[in-house]
Amino acid sequence: MELEILGINFGCVLAALADAKIPEKDCLLPLASKLLGYAIVAASTTVKLPQILKILKHGSVRGLSVASFELEVVGYTIALAYCIHKGLPFSAYGELAFLLIQAIILVAIIYYYSPPMGTKTWMKALLYCGLAPTVLGGKIDPALFEVLYASQHAIFFFARLPQIWKNFMNKGTGELSFLTCFMNFAGSIVRVFTSIQEKTPLSGILLVLITVNYIHS
Repeated sequence: MELEILGINFGCVLAALADAKIPEKDCLLPLASKLLGYAIVAASTTVKLPQILKILKHGSVRGLSVASFELEVVGYTIALAYCIHKGLPFSAYGELAFLLIQAIILVAIIYYYSPPMGTKTWMKALLYCGLAPTVLGGKIDPALFEVLYASQHAIFFFARLPQIWKNFMNKGTGELSFLTCFMNFAGSIVRVFTSIQEKTPLSGILLVLITVNYIHS
């Protein structure tokens, strides 16, 4: 029996149930992985919403590290571009697209509520707008693409450090949203399982583990 919806094959499960049997592990695990993958993608559309709403409500970015959020945008851009370039199924990386969009909105809001933007900030924004389409379109040398993808582990690592240091110096988290951090942490834990099932490259799984570790920190 073949029944495939959004790349999810329900055939083996339905066939087993029709015969009054319990579906085998080799049938259930891929199905569970796909369902969880799409669940993560759906949930990712609101992950950063609590953080955005908290800033808008208080009209303040007190305690937030601009550098941390800027580096997140760079990391998400590289990760999304690489997954698209490698032709991975959308359920294996779809959340990156929504996280990137929200991260860009978040940085824009932080800029708005921060002191007047100087030349340096404008230059960074213009540089990103100029390079991002090229990277996302995969229009760069394959060797450079691999180097960029490998560098994202360091990018996400260093993205956490400014915020951790700012929390330490302020003896508090300021306007940092606990709910956003928790949703990131939970989603990353589940993504480890789906990445293994989707046969994501080891470097991709390593990225998820790094993200889990530093969200938890």
